[in-house]
Amino acid sequence: MSILVVILLVDLLLVLKRPHVPSIKECTAWIGFYVGLALVFAIAIWYLGGHQPAVEFVAGWLTEYSLSVDNLFVFLLIMGRFGVPRKYQQEVLMVGIIIALVARAIFIGVGAVAIEQFSWIFYFFGLFLLYTAWNQARGEDDEDDSETFIQRWLRKVIPVTEEFDGNKLRTRIDGKKVFTPMLLVFVTIGLTDVMFALDSIPAIFGITQSAFIVFTANLFALMGLRQLYFLLGGLVERLVYLHYGIAAILAFIGVKLIFHAIHESPLWPEDSAFGRFMHHVPEINTVVSLGFIILAMAVATIASLIWGPKGGASSQTEGGADEQEHVEA
Repeated sequence: MSILVVILLVDLLLVLKRPHVPSIKECTAWIGFYVGLALVFAIAIWYLGGHQPAVEFVAGWLTEYSLSVDNLFVFLLIMGRFGVPRKYQQEVLMVGIIIALVARAIFIGVGAVAIEQFSWIFYFFGLFLLYTAWNQARGEDDEDDSETFIQRWLRKVIPVTEEFDGNKLRTRIDGKKVFTPMLLVFVTIGLTDVMFALDSIPAIFGITQSAFIVFTANLFALMGLRQLYFLLGGLVERLVYLHYGIAAILAFIGVKLIFHAIHESPLWPEDSAFGRFMHHVPEINTVVSLGFIILAMAVATIASLIWGPKGGASSQTEGGADEQEHVEA
């Protein structure tokens, strides 16, 4: 596991050495490498532990990956609202991914202990995911409002300039040191990561209770997220039905968790008529979960590309290419 963390950190720290807008070729190569690495890891788990943990890992990885793609929508909103130069967006993503990794590691540890001590918490996780799925399906997004509140509050507490100064957090204006908007971006990205972790950790615990698989699935989901952001570009804005696919996945896992809780921690006497009836509630296995996750994401993506808005992606890609040529020049 430590090797995987090192690989991710090396990839992210390369951004500090050479900030740039990555090309499509570079993004594709990195994403292909990480996806291949995840599949090799799944095969290794199959060989060492059997098919069940391997299937759990793949299902968890795909679930977290789909939720990570949803993160990209919010990242696009935050980058656009603050007007972060494309050349330095990699660094913002790097910080966001590191914060996400730390936040998810903390929630995984807390979640694993809670599940071990209190089996009834599956009811809470299940209901929470159903509530989250409902919000996803309605397309509710309060990021703009929360970001505006954060921006106003930070500007009252600390001096923040209106203009970026490269990738610096602090700059000097008229002999006085002030923070740049880059600080506001980092804070907003970090708080967003924490909120997404609250959604994603209960979701993957609905697939597996192995803390090792939960963490590695999250780690692989974060790998390549930076490159995926630039590869998709304006295409992300075309995936207008993606939130329905994610809502379906979260609702499915929420129901699965509640069914599991009924068997693990029944809230009624098992020898009662209702208890005997609820005993027949099925346990949804991981293979079914994996199939549903793949189907939901495929349907949402295909529907978006066929019936979603056309255009937008090309213009952003061309703009990114022009800016990249300017940077390299």
